[in-house]
Amino acid sequence: MTQKLIFLDIDGTLVKPGTNVPPPSALEAVCGARKRGHKVFLCTGRNYGMLSPLLQYGFDGLIGSAGGCIECGGEVVYDCPMTPRQRDRVLEVFQRSGVFRTVESRDHAYTDEGLKDFLRQSAGLAGSSELLRWQEQLENNLGIRPMSAYQGEPIYKIVFMSPGMEPLQEPMAELGEEFDFCIQDGDGQGMVNGELINRNFNKGLAVRRLSAHLNVPLEDTVAFGDSMNDLEMLKTAGLGICMGNGSETLRRAAREVCPPLEEDGLYRAFAAHGLL
Repeated sequence: MTQKLIFLDIDGTLVKPGTNVPPPSALEAVCGARKRGHKVFLCTGRNYGMLSPLLQYGFDGLIGSAGGCIECGGEVVYDCPMTPRQRDRVLEVFQRSGVFRTVESRDHAYTDEGLKDFLRQSAGLAGSSELLRWQEQLENNLGIRPMSAYQGEPIYKIVFMSPGMEPLQEPMAELGEEFDFCIQDGDGQGMVNGELINRNFNKGLAVRRLSAHLNVPLEDTVAFGDSMNDLEMLKTAGLGICMGNGSETLRRAAREVCPPLEEDGLYRAFAAHGLL
């Protein structure tokens, strides 16, 4: 059987968002595919520090920070943090515009202290209490630190949360030439969250870079994701599959939709495509 390169998003695809333990069926799928000679890679928006707890389960490499760093077999294939000029400009523009920031270096992430206070004040709005629980879960499970602890190390991307689209207009105008604003689905009450990603990379470009590094044609790649930062990855891979729990927009764009994570979606998709 032709060797495949399999790329897995983490949150919402391999694990429940903000956690680090895949369901047994997903681990069985990964293990079974590797035994058949396929290579399985994590391909995530998480930085190395936040994805590292998952490496114990056995993967052939990783794409972290939405494509900003790539490692294969212990070798660094690609590494592209922001320049100091980009970092300082981005942080200043977001702060000036009243947009909350979570900055991600290689090993750590730091979030504005005011974000949780803002979510608490907005908890009466539909969805805001859920966002607060989500933020607290991320901080507890993924080790996100307060912004006051940030010491200026290189950063790869920024996760942002805005009280609406209006505060994002200035950052989008000033930063749009160098960065892509990947907007995720909102909560129905005006809040907007997303990721600021350097235009030099994305998950789709990372699939191309790693496939070229391993001399494997793109038609022999398979990718699984659930959110909008997976769009380029699913469009680039020979077969792009959206999880059944994924965003409506991504489900429409994907070549195929498999059952949700909670319904053993990865295992069932791996079995359906003869990867086990």
